[in-house]
Amino acid sequence: MGSPRSVPGSSTCRPSVRSRQPASPHARASSVIGSELFGSFDRPPGDPNGPGGWWILLEPELHLGDDVLVPDFAGWRRETMPILPNVAGFRQPPQWVLEVVAPATARIDRVRKLPIYAREGVAHAWLVDPLARTLEVYRLEGARWLLAATHDGDEVARAEPFDAIELALARWWMPAAEALPAGEGA
Repeated sequence: MGSPRSVPGSSTCRPSVRSRQPASPHARASSVIGSELFGSFDRPPGDPNGPGGWWILLEPELHLGDDVLVPDFAGWRRETMPILPNVAGFRQPPQWVLEVVAPATARIDRVRKLPIYAREGVAHAWLVDPLARTLEVYRLEGARWLLAATHDGDEVARAEPFDAIELALARWWMPAAEALPAGEGA
């Protein structure tokens, strides 16, 4: 078996390979989403401070078959991964992934990565577009993705598999004036 191939747009954790850092709308969305999900779900099941039951990781390296991918977030139910392993790359597919899309990565996230996640049985995928201010929630049915829900703007949403809590999407986006390119606007 040869070495795994990396999907473009995913880092491979080699010191000499570094992806361009995301723009502030991407960083803002990722930071707020992470704080909401980590606080509620990345805890043992039955924890009185949230629904719990998940391991949620920021940019984990996934070794899925011959492919190496790095989603913005991935989550494993603790019932399927009782102990979080100390590894450089995860071989067990997560149950949920999130990709924060950017103009430079949208095609890779949709055309290259989503089919690999489906092939490996990832149950849910979220695509978040901070410029369009949208959340697309996909559920795997058989070997195909079903668009389960689309949320946008300032909605308060319940998005599977984390529908135990409400997500205030307005918090994910940069305020309109701050989302303009440098030198434009106020």
